Amino acid sequence: MTTAQQLAVIELLRVRAFPAERGPTEVGSSGPGYHLADLFRGDGAADADQHGAEHTALTGILTARFGEPYYISLWSVRTRVDEGEEIPAPWSELSGAFAYLHLWRWEGRWLALGAAGEAETAGETRADGGAGERPLRIVVAVTETDPP
Repeated sequence: MTTAQQLAVIELLRVRAFPAERGPTEVGSSGPGYHLADLFRGDGAADADQHGAEHTALTGILTARFGEPYYISLWSVRTRVDEGEEIPAPWSELSGAFAYLHLWRWEGRWLALGAAGEAETAGETRADGGAGERPLRIVVAVTETDPP
């Protein structure tokens, strides 16, 4: 997906109404109060440079449009989910895949941009229970639900 296509997906999600029930969409998934879409997927060293460049480009463009982002850690959210606390979507799902997010607020909605793919430290496992490196991903979330 080109940067222009990624921005088109972001704009689509930014203005789209939220559905009453969770389900797939042509660009990802949506549910009550949120939309999620993968903007990039890859693995290995061959995709690592592109992953970093695309995340940097998107962050720069979104910052120019919406102002300086919040940079938030999802560590405490992941801990709360692991302890059984009910965390609303999309934050519970994002906390299982991303350590940090860039976050912008506009017109009653949040736009979150997450990048994952770094090697994990010893003893940690991925959200899917596996070990080792996470696949390279860039995900956008649009939600009306405030971060927990």
